[in-house]
Amino acid sequence: MATTPAPSAVVELLKPITWFAPMWAFACGVISSGQPAHGQWPVIAAGVVLAGPLVCATSQAANDWFDRHVDAINEPGRPIPSGRIPGRWGLYLALGWTLLSLLVAAALGPWILGAALFGLVLAWIYSAPPLRLKKNGWWGNAAVGLCYEGLPWFTGAAVMAAALPDRRVLLVALLYSIGAHGIMTLNDFKSVEGDRRMGLLSLPVQMGSDRAARFACLVMAVPQVVVIGLLLAWERQGHAALVAALLAGQVALMDRFLKSPRERAAWYNGTGTTLYVVGMLVAAFALRPLVGGA
Repeated sequence: MATTPAPSAVVELLKPITWFAPMWAFACGVISSGQPAHGQWPVIAAGVVLAGPLVCATSQAANDWFDRHVDAINEPGRPIPSGRIPGRWGLYLALGWTLLSLLVAAALGPWILGAALFGLVLAWIYSAPPLRLKKNGWWGNAAVGLCYEGLPWFTGAAVMAAALPDRRVLLVALLYSIGAHGIMTLNDFKSVEGDRRMGLLSLPVQMGSDRAARFACLVMAVPQVVVIGLLLAWERQGHAALVAALLAGQVALMDRFLKSPRERAAWYNGTGTTLYVVGMLVAAFALRPLVGGA
């Protein structure tokens, strides 16, 4: 039996597919800052790596380690329950990635270090006892939404400004973080049985699939309505119209999702969530002329 993990198992543990969301949010932060990218590409590249392959990957490794008993029920082929990550290597990798994330964040400046430290603390208390925020879908989904959307957006804007971002950037980033709570609920539909058996109170477990699906749709839609209202107030009518059109597309897809939520949660994640993140990018461009303005 292997005593060290194969590189392919380590990559699978770090789940590269999950890195897209924080990397995208970081890019939105860079764009919304209104600062020119010329001469900043090394810093931007380091920030993208910090958001995805470092901080997000750390959260995935920590989650898989502390979820190894649940995964043995829901996903026994995962690297830790299958034995491809042997012994305590899952924990060692999570700790090593945490340290590496902090070193890179420190090199990018105090605002970025503070944001990374906050995100890493959330990542650990999300999965690790005694707090283990994921035991309750209300707290766990809020933590993940903030780590995946708000903090990377803040980090991208702070990297470019080398200061605290504009308050409008912070507000829009927070709204999309709130909406991401609903996206996280979609991810819980695939593991309802295992969560119920292990005492994890995800929203589908607490509310039932139909009610949780309706709530997730509401949580995703309402912050976007607020973003549209803010863009109109800031005289960005064209951008507001684009976000509204993207939201209308999501609502149409939600109607189909709600007819069979457990079977179509993954489908909606691949369709409606795509429109959601495109709306984030539109909002980021809308903020550019406002930064430093009235």
